[in-house]
Amino acid sequence: MGLGRALITLGVALIVLGVLVTFAGRLPFRLGRLPGDIFIQGRRSSFYFPLATCLVVSVVLSVLMWIFRR
Repeated sequence: MGLGRALITLGVALIVLGVLVTFAGRLPFRLGRLPGDIFIQGRRSSFYFPLATCLVVSVVLSVLMWIFRR
């Protein structure tokens, strides 16, 4: 029973991810370019750390895991 539930959860997550990737250009925000993401550009290098994006993804995944564990 545990393996079946895990496979269903994985399938739903893949469907949601596929829909997000398909419609990412039409969303009012661009994931990975949110305010709060750190981008530092020097003369010969650049550094990018998606801090706000990581927080948003973490909250969404935490809520989804909480819903599916109930």
